[in-house]
Amino acid sequence: MKTALLLTGSGPLVIATSHASLTDSGLLEKLRAKGIDKFIAYELPLDLVKERYGGHFDIAMQDLNESDDLRVVDFSGERAFRLFHLKELGTPVLYESSERA
Repeated sequence: MKTALLLTGSGPLVIATSHASLTDSGLLEKLRAKGIDKFIAYELPLDLVKERYGGHFDIAMQDLNESDDLRVVDFSGERAFRLFHLKELGTPVLYESSERA
C-alpha cells in the first residue's frame, strides 16, 4: 500500500492506494473521476501516516471494499498540510493530464 500527500487545485489531501505507482493508469483514472487531473504528489511512509492519523487511519481503511484501490484518508487540506513537515516529503511526482482543456 502506498500513501501520499497530493497537492491539487482544491487543496492538499492524503490518499492511500494499492496501486504500485502514483502515476499508475488505474489510479489516475480514479483520481480523474474525482475531478483531479493535475497534482503534485509526495509519497509518505505508511507507518508515518498511521502514526499521524491514529484511529482515523484505521477507520478510513475499515471502509475499504476488496475491490477498492483508492481511499482518501484526509479531505481537510489544512490538517493534511499541517501534519507533515516539508523535510519529510520526498521527491515530488508531477502529473498533468494530457486531456486538460
